[in-house]
Amino acid sequence: MAPPLPGPLEHLAPLLAHYGYWAVGGVVLVEDFGIPAPGETILIAAGVYAGAGQLNVVAVGVIGFFAAVLGDNIGFLIGHFGGRPFVHRWGRYVFLTPERFEKAERFFARHGGKIVTVARFVEGLRQANGIVSGATGMHWLRFLAFNALGAALWVGLWVTLAYAAGTHIGSVYAAVKQYEVFVLAALGVLVVALIVRRLLRRRCRRRDAAGDVR
Repeated sequence: MAPPLPGPLEHLAPLLAHYGYWAVGGVVLVEDFGIPAPGETILIAAGVYAGAGQLNVVAVGVIGFFAAVLGDNIGFLIGHFGGRPFVHRWGRYVFLTPERFEKAERFFARHGGKIVTVARFVEGLRQANGIVSGATGMHWLRFLAFNALGAALWVGLWVTLAYAAGTHIGSVYAAVKQYEVFVLAALGVLVVALIVRRLLRRRCRRRDAAGDVR
């Protein structure tokens, strides 16, 4: 019997139960050429299932890797043949606004090919990775090499961690239940700190703007 998935992963349980490896491959694939989908989340959920004996961990890793590489290469083709006009016209439908595209483009220009590897671990850049690389004229073989490296590291990290959690899922739930009050308190403090930080930054910007006007 499949283990219950914790909080943020729970909504993926029916998808994994019905489609298994197809769900892993499909969701990771579409996320990686720009469509908003929980690719990283389903990879973690599948790793937990594998650790609990419901899926094969090697199959999850291999499928996740090839789906990630293929998805980014589809994005690369879209960016390469569509270019900036295509991204500016249609990108908003996958949350790739002109502003986000310009920001990602500056990132790529500053850091070169290695950002393709690092982008795999950054929400937003992961989805735009292939499209931006293609639109900015990166050589395909260079993109493929850095992209494959990033996919291997990304899939390997999350599947391994999730698999380890899945093999000890009972202990994990017991520990979470034992310390959930402290965890919730810590999260509450973190949220308050982030809100205060944002408010202070906003106040500083308004003060600077008022000073400039004078």
